Amino acid sequence: MNNLEIENKVRNVIAQIRPYLQRDGGDIEFLNLTDDMKVNVKLVGACGACPFSIMTLKNGVEQAMIKAIPEIKSVEAVNFAND
Repeated sequence: MNNLEIENKVRNVIAQIRPYLQRDGGDIEFLNLTDDMKVNVKLVGACGACPFSIMTLKNGVEQAMIKAIPEIKSVEAVNFAND
């Protein structure tokens, strides 16, 4: 599987997870897939400020991502200083 195919699968998993986050006033945005198979995402809305967002990211999003796409090594939240 090439990186484009993996990226498309990542986007699909995020699309499946997104409604659960949106229900709580948050959201997740796909940023990129690194060469070492790490998925960078941005947590927005309520997820961006939630103290449980990292737990949700690691226990929910990352686990679902790795289960669906075994090539993925991790899912990391990337926040920008100007946000």
